[in-house]
Amino acid sequence: MKPELDKNILIFLLSAIGLIVFPHVYHIPPIIFGFFCLLLSWRFIGVWKPNRLPGKLVILLLTVCAIALLYSQHQGLFGRDAGTHLFITALGLKLLEIKKQRDLYLISYLAFIVAASQFLYEQSILMAAYILLVCCVLLATLVCINSRNVQTLAALKTAVLITVQALPIAVALFILFPRIEAPKWLLFNAQHQTRTGLSDSMEPGSISELGASYERVFRVKFSGAVPPPGQRYWRGPVLSYTDGKRWTQGAFQKPLVKSVVTGRPYQYTLLMEPQDKNWVFALDMPQEFSAPLSQNAAYQLITSENPDKRIEYKVTSYADYNTGPINPSEYKAATQLPGEPSDKIKQLVAQLHGFDSGPDNFISQLLQHFRVEDFHYTLSPPVLEENPIENFLFKTRYGFCSHYAAAFVYLMRVAHIPARVVTGYQGGEQNTVGDFLEIRQADAHAWAEVWLDNRGWVRVDPTAAIAPERIEAELGVDRQAAYAIATLKIPAYSWLKQARQLWSSVDYNWQRWVINYDNKNQSKFLSSFGIDDIKTLMYWMIAVIASITAVLCWFLLYQKPTTNDKALLIYKRFCNKLARHALFRSSGEGVKDFAERAKLKLPEQAADIDRITAVFIKLRYGRIASGEDLQQLKTLVGLFRA
Repeated sequence: MKPELDKNILIFLLSAIGLIVFPHVYHIPPIIFGFFCLLLSWRFIGVWKPNRLPGKLVILLLTVCAIALLYSQHQGLFGRDAGTHLFITALGLKLLEIKKQRDLYLISYLAFIVAASQFLYEQSILMAAYILLVCCVLLATLVCINSRNVQTLAALKTAVLITVQALPIAVALFILFPRIEAPKWLLFNAQHQTRTGLSDSMEPGSISELGASYERVFRVKFSGAVPPPGQRYWRGPVLSYTDGKRWTQGAFQKPLVKSVVTGRPYQYTLLMEPQDKNWVFALDMPQEFSAPLSQNAAYQLITSENPDKRIEYKVTSYADYNTGPINPSEYKAATQLPGEPSDKIKQLVAQLHGFDSGPDNFISQLLQHFRVEDFHYTLSPPVLEENPIENFLFKTRYGFCSHYAAAFVYLMRVAHIPARVVTGYQGGEQNTVGDFLEIRQADAHAWAEVWLDNRGWVRVDPTAAIAPERIEAELGVDRQAAYAIATLKIPAYSWLKQARQLWSSVDYNWQRWVINYDNKNQSKFLSSFGIDDIKTLMYWMIAVIASITAVLCWFLLYQKPTTNDKALLIYKRFCNKLARHALFRSSGEGVKDFAERAKLKLPEQAADIDRITAVFIKLRYGRIASGEDLQQLKTLVGLFRA
């Protein structure tokens, strides 16, 4: 390779590698990313000043430093993080050892592996497009290495063309190639990222911290009727034990009989986002579901799948249900109190007829008390360290849903009525483009369940008595901001909202049909085409790939040659006129020889044939040719009549 071409190729290659490694800034420790940037910058300097590149001794010291860095950020011998750190560090060190063309190939192939490792962390459609783009740049680098005189733009066009030609086979293999999932004991021992969300316990104000989070929790697509906003309660952990401040889950025996359901069923598909807990938030009350889902004693759905990845579940729920009688252990847990209630608490319960009337009347009286007294719903409640329930009821009276749910359940228990706190999500924003609901952390909610004779566990939401718009309207943090902007009557807002929902719909379908295309979904999809066994699958795969290959071969080998040479195009028109008299130019026949043959058959046109041939030779092979010569050739051919 020529020295000046080496410089261009190196710049091209180093730029591509920088683009490939850049997204890993969010996934690898800053010290390792900084070390790689140092090596990459050093190699960039070496493009213009080769004498500044390190020698063998310095490279050895850098290698020792790299090993020390990897050891200091030790995350196991195997797995996603350890492998990514090793590959990126090795790639940076290898950049300082570029001496031969073979090194360029090795670095390019190593860079492809680093690019693919990005999908171990993020699998969004934007990241897929970005990786495809940088791989085209890396492929263009290989084109430059193998084509000495190719320009940068031409190399990029060639790389894009190769990628487009490869996409049909890639899609066919994606759909048809058997998808084999690794057993659980072989899963990457990658460190889970810290995620915010509901906890298995609740304290005053704990859920309000999620009120400003726009992080998506799950998406729901209904196959039929969609429940109204007031019935969209997505059930999560049920909290029965309290120490007066903190609420936690209690231990129950598994119920022997499922709840009795009536009324309209709601059938839907949940697409859960990656999370730390194995909880699946189903619509109250989940009744029909399949493995890997199971239901615990508190009617909460639990999955046995890895919760750290997106996965779909099909569930059927009923809004009207009866959970049946309460067993002794449930009753004991649902009436537990941290100690003797204060006199003020007892007086309030007595005032609201909690001791001398039925549960229905006390519930109605308590909700009315929240409604008519000076209670307020706020996303920023005051901090309550000591006696939070009593201070909330008699002093601050400012609270979030967790305050009202905890106070309501506590007062029910003082009146010897079994009650418990249920946490989960309420509502969800309707995506009108994709026709699905999006539930985010801002929709986190807490409500109460009270056990009543002949009805079982009954949902009671005290927040609805204070802030009914929180329940009846689709009002999360995004909807609150949207309402504020909409009141300003900004015309662009509706377009921005439509664009956001369109993008969310594209992402939803990408996650469902591409990212979640596992072996189960593949089997279900291929079965619809009658592909039920591996033998039939192999036949289909061979047939589809052979068909795509045949089409590509025809496109590459049998397409008509094209040219941008205007002189040659005009001369071809001259040859077409001679072809009318059975004068065809043979393959490899020179222009002069063809002219002599034409003059023998058309002696009266010999002078015109000589003039056309002479001008064409001047334009095609002569050193001095002008636009006037091209115009002359065009005129002569136009006037020629064989």
